[in-house]
Amino acid sequence: MPPSGDGANIAMFDGAELAKAILAHPDNPELALATYEELMFCRSHAAAADAREVVDLCLGDKAPHSLVDFFAQPRGIS
Repeated sequence: MPPSGDGANIAMFDGAELAKAILAHPDNPELALATYEELMFCRSHAAAADAREVVDLCLGDKAPHSLVDFFAQPRGIS
């Protein structure tokens, strides 16, 4: 996955979720993995889309101007 700053957090969360799936299905690792993957793919879709936007800003056809424009926009703290 391209850089978006979420990698380590997602990896730790995924590890915990996989462990829970294995504990829920200790005699059926295939079911545990399938259960985990179904949720993981749904959850990771948004992070992957965000990461793709970062890559487009930094390396896309409009770079480096797209990156400069991004940081030039005023942003409030929410």
